[in-house]
Amino acid sequence: MKQLGLDDSGFMKQPKKTRKAQFLSEMDRVVPWSRLIALIEPHYPKPGKGRRPIALDTMLRVHFMQQWFAYSDPAMEEALHDIPLLRRFAGLDAAVEGMPDETTILKFRHLLERHGLATAMLDEINALLGERGLILRHGTMVDATLVAAPTSTKNSKGKRDPEMSSTKKGNQWYFGMKAHIGADTAHGLVHTVVGTAAKVPDVKVTDELLHGDEDEVHGDKGYTTKARNLSASDPKRGPLWCFPYKRRPSEELPEWKREINHRLSQLRARVEHPFRVIKRQFGFTKVRYRGLAKNTAQLTTLFALSNLYLVRRQLLQVVGEMCPAAGRGPPDDLRTHRARRKADCGEVQDRKSPRLNPSHEPTTRLASSD
Repeated sequence: MKQLGLDDSGFMKQPKKTRKAQFLSEMDRVVPWSRLIALIEPHYPKPGKGRRPIALDTMLRVHFMQQWFAYSDPAMEEALHDIPLLRRFAGLDAAVEGMPDETTILKFRHLLERHGLATAMLDEINALLGERGLILRHGTMVDATLVAAPTSTKNSKGKRDPEMSSTKKGNQWYFGMKAHIGADTAHGLVHTVVGTAAKVPDVKVTDELLHGDEDEVHGDKGYTTKARNLSASDPKRGPLWCFPYKRRPSEELPEWKREINHRLSQLRARVEHPFRVIKRQFGFTKVRYRGLAKNTAQLTTLFALSNLYLVRRQLLQVVGEMCPAAGRGPPDDLRTHRARRKADCGEVQDRKSPRLNPSHEPTTRLASSD
């Protein structure tokens, strides 16, 4: 390597702040490091005889970078050696201490899986967002996405992952798993994650996605059952289930039903945002490990980090940071949000509104027709 010139040294003193550097700077300020470290510390190895373990704060930062940039264990080790930005974020100094190798990174991930700490971290992050008024529990949106798995049989066992399965969506077959989530209706922040094989119907895991305090649940027609259709007209049967009207091939939906479907789709669009973040922003398009347990733990960590990413600007504003506005901020209180929620759905009466029950005639019109 040639000797640095004056131009090179000046560049190192005042480098451009890249998008990756900006991203890490924002996430460094919004991740509740102290709360997560306190959660993991009782299970982390203590210094004693033998080699001293790497600091827990460093390993947690390395684990999160592995999720944000879709690194494998060997790729994460090499990135720490190659990229100074990642070393600075992890607090590593190659001249003072050794870098964590791929085995150390793997063992830390196994520790989180063994003690169920991925779900605990999701709950801890959601508790923080609840304290900030960014996540509400009165409504839940449920949805699922397919995650591909390797279809090759070129491995030591000569077969595919037995816990994965195939399913048909439209005219296309997929092999892999399905990630089911329950998200709040305010910002689309995930509070529950369930991983199943791809062939498992959505309706079978719906109850696992609810936290029990909902007043209303939003989902597509894949979550419809007879009991849930009845609860749409009787509030004593449980939460209000909001499903879109389905058009039969031989007929067109009336205008008032199409308007309700449009209002519901505007609200349910928020549940797609976490999927966009983990697949496009974090690059999670295919499972990395064998078995549902390991991949579900990774998905839970990804959705926990996606919650922080989606509301990072609001969190930075809370702590007095300068950042651009990000859409409509959190509601002032639960009453304000529920009024706004009813306006979004066109629900101007109480929960017995006949517009959400397909068996009623359109006796109640929408609040506004514009």
